[in-house]
Amino acid sequence: MLSPPDNRGNALSAAGAGEPTTSPQPALSVQYAAAGDDLPARPLLRRWVRAALGSEVAATAIVLRFVEESESRTLNRRYRNLDRPTNVLAFVYDGERRAGADMLSGDIILCAPVLRREAISQGKPLPAHCAHLVVHGMLHLQGYQHDRAAGAAQMERREIEILARLGFGDPYVIGPGLPAKPVRRASR
Repeated sequence: MLSPPDNRGNALSAAGAGEPTTSPQPALSVQYAAAGDDLPARPLLRRWVRAALGSEVAATAIVLRFVEESESRTLNRRYRNLDRPTNVLAFVYDGERRAGADMLSGDIILCAPVLRREAISQGKPLPAHCAHLVVHGMLHLQGYQHDRAAGAAQMERREIEILARLGFGDPYVIGPGLPAKPVRRASR
């Protein structure tokens, strides 16, 4: 996993009082390595992570890290050969998610400044955009890909379904019924 959390990013277990025990209980570490007090709080992040988990996943160890553009750019350049910051990167441990495996572990890196700009340009509240990209990253950790049309369509349907259950609209629609610009799909 990534380096230990900073003073705001203490490790957080998602198993909390009053929460249902029938769904997977993700072990979630949230790290805030980006400035700003507008980023989603840990309870929301925990809820979004849990909503995106497949039913076959029995346990998780996830690091969710908000970063500045320099860290996002460095990671994107190193792992994807793209010399620019990106909205989300997902790194699954052991290289890939294996079908039938009941343990899921990985890192999701969210670039706070990019998320803020995209939310504004798409006319969306920041929490809605963050929820979408947390779900998007979680689906990547579970093996979803969008490098081909069929995979992209399947992943988008799943994102829309999960976000609807969370009370968010279709993330691919912006403004009054206008289709969204494609989200820069940078996770791997």
